[in-house]
Amino acid sequence: MAWIIATKLEMTRVIKGDRFVPVTLLKVPTLKVVWFKTLEKDGYKAIIVWVLNKKVEDSTLAEWKSTLNKSDFSKIVEFPVSDADIEKYSAWDTLSLDVLEGDIKVSIEWFSKWKWFTGAMKKHNFHGGPGGHGSKFHRALGSIGNRKPTKVHKGKKMHGHHGDTKFTVKKVPVELVNKEIGVVGVRWAVPGWRNSFVNIIF
Repeated sequence: MAWIIATKLEMTRVIKGDRFVPVTLLKVPTLKVVWFKTLEKDGYKAIIVWVLNKKVEDSTLAEWKSTLNKSDFSKIVEFPVSDADIEKYSAWDTLSLDVLEGDIKVSIEWFSKWKWFTGAMKKHNFHGGPGGHGSKFHRALGSIGNRKPTKVHKGKKMHGHHGDTKFTVKKVPVELVNKEIGVVGVRWAVPGWRNSFVNIIF
């Protein structure tokens, strides 16, 4: 299993044969492998990847390796790797898009959009009551409990916090890979909002 972090740009469509395919464009920034987690010291194996800021050029990174500043990196992530994959990387390697070549399917993982505090109709897609003026039941939740045990059961669909839930979309086909600009196009929609980070698992 391997991981790549990317930034969600926008949705568009590409032509595949005689049909349009909806895709989500993901921008892969400059990813630098800076450290490793070992089984002897940390109890598991992983690599620590830093996302380089746009203001810092990749060519000048070697000049100040000894005085790294976290402000020069927009994100620091940790990816679990297997025994076979950890030998492929060394310190200060740049993760490339060569691993996404060919007919491959990936998993996209991130948090859904946060929609604040919403009612039951919007949150759970309830039908609601009649819309006429004589009705007194429009967008209300309705009955939420029984006479016994005189309490609301756990898991009852009610109003409350909506969104901001971690989702994983599996078996997403990769439709295009542009190595020159570092953009990956995956089919359909993926969780997250515009300019948010997403994890590409393959």
